[in-house]
Parts: sequence; C-alpha cells; structure tokens
Amino acid sequence: MIKVSPSILSADFVNLERDIRALTPDGADYVHIDVMDGNFVPNITIGIPVVAAIRKITALPLDVHLMIDRPVRYVERFCQAGADILTVHTEADTEENTLEALRKIRACGVTPAVCVKPKTPAEAVLPYLSLCGLVLVMTVEPGFGGQSFMADMMPKVAKLRAYIEAQNPACELEVDGGVNAETAKVCVAAGANVLVAGSAFFKAPDKPAFVRALKG
Repeated sequence: MIKVSPSILSADFVNLERDIRALTPDGADYVHIDVMDGNFVPNITIGIPVVAAIRKITALPLDVHLMIDRPVRYVERFCQAGADILTVHTEADTEENTLEALRKIRACGVTPAVCVKPKTPAEAVLPYLSLCGLVLVMTVEPGFGGQSFMADMMPKVAKLRAYIEAQNPACELEVDGGVNAETAKVCVAAGANVLVAGSAFFKAPDKPAFVRALKG
C-alpha cells in the first residue's frame, strides 16, 4: 500500500494547526516534520516544542525527519515529544553513535529510521537496516523545500528495495523531495511505498484528489 506523508515545511506556519488538522480528511497517512539545525543542513526550522504541540492536534503518525548533527543527543526527547517514526541521517554521526541512536529510538517504542542524502550510496544503510522500520532516500539535497526532483536517485531506491526485501521485508521505503503526481509514479515503480510531498501537496487546489493521484 502506498502512503502519503505531507511535509509541513510547505504549510502555512501562521495557520499550522488548520493545515495539520486538514491532513486527515485530505487522506494523508503521516505528518512529515522536517527538523533542521542550521549545522547539518544550511537551514533552521522547528524543534522539540513544536513537535510536542503538533502531537496534541492530530492522531496521524508523526514522521519526524532529523536533519541535525549528532542526533543521538536528542532522539529520546523527540520520542517523548510524540514522534511515531524518527529518522536520523547516516551522514550525521559515526556508525557507533547512529546505532546507539536507533536503539534508543526503539527502546522508546518509536519506529527507528535512517536517511541518506543524494551523494550517499545505498550501501551506507546496511549497518542499520535490521534495526529500522523505515529507510528514507532524499531525492533533493536536504535543507530547503521546493527543489526539483532528482530522477537519478531511482537506481538507489531500487537497490534499497532489494536490500529491504532480502533483509528486513517489514521496513518501509520512503522518498522525499520534488514528489508530485508524475514523479510519484517513478518512485513507486522503483520500489518506494511512502511518498513525502511538500510544495506540490500544499499548492494542490484539491488535496484529496492529489493524495489519490499519488496513491495511484
């Protein structure tokens, strides 16, 4: 089953509660929350208090994507704030610390996940795959919304799908960046089953129809 995770990075922050409450009737499966620290990526977005506030206004699973340096320092607090899926980057710390972060997330009863940037090979996920409930592939350079889809990431998605099927079939495979009704088809064909959509979702005149289009 294909799932859609709208990225609130593209929502109206003045009316964030309105936009998040609307995601359920719009047909969304997750709420994608991009956390950026201005260090790991060149942008600063939101943090733990906002995640905790969002938790109070929606029953949808919170799909929290940490684009922060050394996330092991903060994963337990994001879990406590209400994350249901918590994603850390393979590039953000040592392998030892990343494994520790994933174990801490699992110990909190939250789904652990890892993410790879466009220049990071699929094989970077392998040390963590057995611990993960989701793997995220960036199809833009992380840091800012509204970027163009990188179709050359699809061989990586296909390779990761093969790794998942062989080693951890219950793990979901998510793509994030430039996803719209057309690029979603390419992502699904390559093996993705969770689609993060930001600008395209929030600019869609008929959001339920857009979600249905992504789900095929």
